[in-house]
Amino acid sequence: MERNAAIPRHVAIVMDGNGRWAKKRFMPRFFGHKQGVDALVKTVLACADRGIDYLTVFAFSSENWKRPSEEVSGLMGLVLVAVAKYLTKLANDGVRIQIIGDRSQVSDKLRAAWEQAESSTRHNTRITLSVAFNYGGRWDVVQACRQAIRDGVTADQLDEAMLNRYMALSHAPDPDLFIRTGGEVRISNFLLWQAAYSELVFTDCLWPEFGEAELDAALAEYARRDRRFGGVKETAVPELARGA
Repeated sequence: MERNAAIPRHVAIVMDGNGRWAKKRFMPRFFGHKQGVDALVKTVLACADRGIDYLTVFAFSSENWKRPSEEVSGLMGLVLVAVAKYLTKLANDGVRIQIIGDRSQVSDKLRAAWEQAESSTRHNTRITLSVAFNYGGRWDVVQACRQAIRDGVTADQLDEAMLNRYMALSHAPDPDLFIRTGGEVRISNFLLWQAAYSELVFTDCLWPEFGEAELDAALAEYARRDRRFGGVKETAVPELARGA
């Protein structure tokens, strides 16, 4: 079956605005993150329903350690709660889960939860959800280079295709559509390598309020874009211009 070119195969999302959503309601930031998890689960299934094969989300950046310790601690605990609450549902809905990022700085308990999520969904094929946690685009390039060097890859052997094998998102094609919620207009060190030719869509919608209408609006904007990847689109030459 031929794929609909108007639907991106891979969508990446910076889920921004949880704290501001909570602040507007005079609630602690943690409640915004909790609501954000619910929005993520709904978005995963909405993407699957629309024929999107891969969804990659920015959950916790390598710079987020600078946040207040109680917020960071709450986020770590929220991951464990989310796995316990939603893993079975996502697994039954055909979602494959992958975690990308530096696992060395998180607890053994959190790593075990990630491994459980990955192993219990590894055979699912409906959609692949990659969760970037303790991730940064610059870290990704550096860790890929280090792995290549450890494997004995020489300077002459190293090209884009080779390095891509070592990137954290090597299991997925590059994202076609890159969405950021929350009103900020930057990519914030997310998928620097992979998003080289992604179509960027920024929305003022705060992440906990992101739903099917906002997803469809981003998909409609994507469908209007003319993707040339650095090339020139051929156009028909009018008859008069050819001297007819």
